[in-house]
Amino acid sequence: MIIANNLKPVTKWVGGKRQLVSKLIEHLPQDFNSYFEPFIGGGALLLALAPQKAIINDNNQELINVYRVIKDHPLSLLAELQKHQDNNSKEYYLYVRNWDRSEIWQQLTPIQRAARLLYMLRVDFNGLYRVNKKGQFNVPYGKYKNPNIVNRDDILRVSNYFQQANIQILCGDFQKAVASAQKNDLVYFDPPYIPLTSTANFTSYTKDDFTLEDQKRLCQTFFDLARRDVKVMLSNSDTALTRSLYKNANIHIVQARRAINSNAQKRGKINEVIITSY
Repeated sequence: MIIANNLKPVTKWVGGKRQLVSKLIEHLPQDFNSYFEPFIGGGALLLALAPQKAIINDNNQELINVYRVIKDHPLSLLAELQKHQDNNSKEYYLYVRNWDRSEIWQQLTPIQRAARLLYMLRVDFNGLYRVNKKGQFNVPYGKYKNPNIVNRDDILRVSNYFQQANIQILCGDFQKAVASAQKNDLVYFDPPYIPLTSTANFTSYTKDDFTLEDQKRLCQTFFDLARRDVKVMLSNSDTALTRSLYKNANIHIVQARRAINSNAQKRGKINEVIITSY
C-alpha cells in the first residue's frame, strides 16, 4: 500500500474524510486487491491511497461529471474556473447558481457544468452541497476573502493519477457499484450519515433522499460482501441505530470535528464510527 501524499481532494465536500484519513488508514486491512468506493464524495481516502485499480461511484451526477472532466479535460476545466475566479462576487455567484433554473442549463457542456460546481463549492456557505426537490442548487453565497477557485496544482495531479491508473468512474446505486467485488478486494462505504437526532433530516445530498430503508439496504450489502470474503469498511455516525445495524461487525469509535450547525455552540468534536468486516 503506497500513500500518495501529494494527491489532495479537488473540492470541499461536507462529510468529506480529509480530517479522518489517518484514522481510516489505521483500520485498513494489511493488503487488498481492487479498491471500491461507492460514495466517493471528496475522495480523500482514494487519493491518500492512490490504488492502481479502483472503481469509484456516486449517485450525484454533477459530482461524477466533475471527476470525469478532471480525468479527460483538465486544462479546459482550469480555463473555465479562471473565468469564475475573475468574475467572483455575490451577484455573479447567484447568477451562476441560477443556471439550473434557466434555459442556459441545457446549453452547458460537461466542462462548464463541472467548473460551475467546483466554483460554487469554493465560495458558497461552508462549502455545502444542497439541492431542492427539483435538483436545483440552493446554497447561499459564503464570505471568503481569497477563495482558491482555480486550484490548478491539485486538479492536474488528480487528473494525472486518473489517467495513469485503472480507475473506473461510475454513476448510480451503491449496490451496482460493488457488484463485481471479489475476494480480498476492499470496499469503503462513506454514505450519507444516519441522523444524530429524531428531528434531523436524513439528507438533501441529491434530489432523491438517502432514506432509512437505504441505510438498511446498505447494511445488508455490507454483510453480503463480507460473506464473499470481500474486505469491507464503513463510516457512519455513532447512534443506537448504527450500532444495532452493525452489531455483528467490528465497531471502532473515532472523533471528528463537526462544522455544519446553525448553532455555533454545537460545533466541535463528535463521535463517529469506523466499522469493519475483518
